[in-house]
Amino acid sequence: MTATDDRQRIQDLMLAYAAAVDDNDMTAYRNCFADDVEIVGFGESTVHGADKWVASVKDQLEAFSGTQHLLSPPLATVTGDRASARTDVQALHFLKTPAGGTFTLWATYLTDFVQTQDTWTIARHELVVRGTQQLP
Repeated sequence: MTATDDRQRIQDLMLAYAAAVDDNDMTAYRNCFADDVEIVGFGESTVHGADKWVASVKDQLEAFSGTQHLLSPPLATVTGDRASARTDVQALHFLKTPAGGTFTLWATYLTDFVQTQDTWTIARHELVVRGTQQLP
C-alpha cells in the first residue's frame, strides 16, 4: 500500500463519516471509529469511546430534520499505521423547531487515524469551530 493509497482511504473514511451523519446511519457512523476514540471540541467535555460518542450524536440529530456536511479534501500525513489530517467542514443543519430555520457551522476537523488489518479508523477527532450562523 502506498502513501497515496492510504491518503485516498483516509479521504474515503472522512466522506463515509459525513455521509453516515447526513443519512442518520449510526451503524455506518460507528464503523468510522476506533473503539477507544477520543472526541474533543464537540461540547463542553471530551468524550471517550465510540459507543458513547455515537449514542450522543444519535441524540443530537433528533433536533434536526436533516443535515448536510460538506468536506474539503483532507490534508493528511501518513506515518506507518498512524495518520493525521486537517479537514475543513461546512455543516448545514435544518432545525425541527416549530419556526424551522437553519444552523450553519464552519469548522476544521483535526483527526488522528489508526490502521489495523488494512482498515483506517478515527482514533481522535477534534472540532475547531471557525464560525456559526442561525437563521429563522
